Amino acid sequence: MGYIDMHCDTLMMYGEPDNPQDLFQNDRQVDFLRLKEGGAMAQFFAIFLPHWEPGNPNAMPEEEYIQLLSQGLFHSIEQHSELVRLARNAEEIKQNHEQGLLSAVLTMEDGRAVQGSLETLKRFYDLGVRALALTWNYENCFGYPNSSDSQQMEKGLKSFGKEAVVYMQEELGMLVDVSHLSDGGFYDVASLSKKPFIASHSNARALSPHPRNLTDDMLRVLGEKGGVTGINFFGTFLNRDITDDRSTIEQMVRHARHIVNKAGLESLGFGSDFDGIGGEQELTGCQKMPLLLDGLKKAGFHESEIEQIAHKNLLRVMKEAVK
Repeated sequence: MGYIDMHCDTLMMYGEPDNPQDLFQNDRQVDFLRLKEGGAMAQFFAIFLPHWEPGNPNAMPEEEYIQLLSQGLFHSIEQHSELVRLARNAEEIKQNHEQGLLSAVLTMEDGRAVQGSLETLKRFYDLGVRALALTWNYENCFGYPNSSDSQQMEKGLKSFGKEAVVYMQEELGMLVDVSHLSDGGFYDVASLSKKPFIASHSNARALSPHPRNLTDDMLRVLGEKGGVTGINFFGTFLNRDITDDRSTIEQMVRHARHIVNKAGLESLGFGSDFDGIGGEQELTGCQKMPLLLDGLKKAGFHESEIEQIAHKNLLRVMKEAVK
């Protein structure tokens, strides 16, 4: 069937000192060999920008870090072109799949490196970035992050953030990603958007009350806008008790059913957050993704519905919103 995963943090290994591993085969949760084993069609690889504490010997300039991680991805693809290719849009994912190849899509988590510059945003697009999570867990030039503080949560996009969302959608053709964004920011993106946007790795807040998740109304709006949210595999975002980090397929399926009920079948996808999460996990790596597809089937999802969730929904969004 083939699945697309909208978020993993595996590229962070290229920022670690003296790391001997690459994306072909490693001891993380995602590599090319296990993606192939698990039936992946495409994997989104995020450049996540760490927040280095002052004096951290591993800290480096943001531009240098972005280049290090992106070149690590590009080099691994070049070395294993018989297995995987870079994809920048839906058509390239389809073409690669028809040739029996995996697709790797470059994304970025936390837009702080944009530093309020549309020219810098364009430079990241030219580098190959095709989805940008506007914030992580700190305020930046785009706006404000999710928070347990209700006043902070109501804050929306800044003036540059609003300008950038329009620029990303109407000029660049880059996916706007609202995972980690404040509720106010989410509604600002929704009101500005003329094309679908994504929440690459967010669950249902009604089932797990973490502020990283989406409320039922946000799910409804996402569905109306034609967007997609990806089920996050972290137990903290799956359980009613957000201190419980145990993650099971049963919990994921429960969120899948809720999201479909509130946003529509067309608004659900996968966003594992592999290599960015901890806790006790039933799905310990990308090679086990068929277990989740089987879990959806056992829960009553039809084959055609699972195919939509696995890849068709996101390919539709990419076709509409990515150049």
